[in-house]
Amino acid sequence: MRLGLSLGYQTAWSTPADHLALAQEADRLGYSVVWAAEAYGSDSPSMLAWMAGQTSRIDLGSAVMQIPARTPAMTAMTAATIDALSGGRFRLGLGVSGPQVSEGWHGVRFGKPLARTREFVDIVKMAVARKEVSYDGEFYTLPLPDGPGKALRLGFHPPREEIPIYLAAVGPKNLELAGEIADGWLAVFYAPEFAEEQLASVRAGRAKAGKELAGFDVVPSVPVVVGDDVASCAELVRWYAALYVGGMGSRQQNFYNQLATRMGYGDAAREVQDLYLAKRQRDAAAAVPMEFIDRTSLLGPKERIAERMREYAAAGVTTLSVTLFVADRDSGVQTLRTVAEALDLSGVGE
Repeated sequence: MRLGLSLGYQTAWSTPADHLALAQEADRLGYSVVWAAEAYGSDSPSMLAWMAGQTSRIDLGSAVMQIPARTPAMTAMTAATIDALSGGRFRLGLGVSGPQVSEGWHGVRFGKPLARTREFVDIVKMAVARKEVSYDGEFYTLPLPDGPGKALRLGFHPPREEIPIYLAAVGPKNLELAGEIADGWLAVFYAPEFAEEQLASVRAGRAKAGKELAGFDVVPSVPVVVGDDVASCAELVRWYAALYVGGMGSRQQNFYNQLATRMGYGDAAREVQDLYLAKRQRDAAAAVPMEFIDRTSLLGPKERIAERMREYAAAGVTTLSVTLFVADRDSGVQTLRTVAEALDLSGVGE
């Protein structure tokens, strides 16, 4: 199992300089990849291109580039460009986002996200491989049949004809699609105790493509808080869990709430959502079960984190990507070092 660093996106309490310093420390420590995110603020490719010239070994991944935000061809151009800037270190993570962002921010209908994703990935692969792009799909038709457009191919030679593609997937059908058409899965709220059900969907997709699970990168983003008291560590993650389970989406369509329900936390998930949507965020955070937080995070002293890493590795994780819940850059750097030491102690690192 390898280590990754999930930086997320820029917030009111982070700066690009902070994220760069953490990425450079992860690079120095031998982490395999650093991921940048986007929602409706900072974008991921700008951050990754900036980091590409200021790191040397670590891979640079988008987690994610939003499918409704760009055409497939523009996504391929960006991926190929960052791959060239970094000397072949880019990983393309894609996601459909959610209905509120897709339709509210990008003006793109959310319907049929799986079919849209399949077509999107088809075209990206075609373009990155410098094939002449011609496509007749339900969502994308290239070139348009009733105008002057013609089939084009990527206008420069990137380092690779194939760039690793990852899908951010939560539901069973999307997990199956990831297994079928992608090289890896970007997971959230990954609990080793529940992983087998999710991996069964991925295996089904791999089987459709005539492949096995071996070689497929399972990459959960896992909150980490180092400290002597596990319960106190969990408090720092509680608000994040409440935001996703309670407020990331509508009452009718919240993928994270549905995931928590499938994991056996249905009653708590409903309570957290009810409180969050009633603007009682503090009460919503208090309602998140400690067990849910502990199962989906790395909490406590280094030795406990190492023990938990063994469970993640046994549950199919190939890249454990940590999200730092820290107060400042210095404590973030120290946490990265502690996590690397914990992996050595666990005995499951590559």
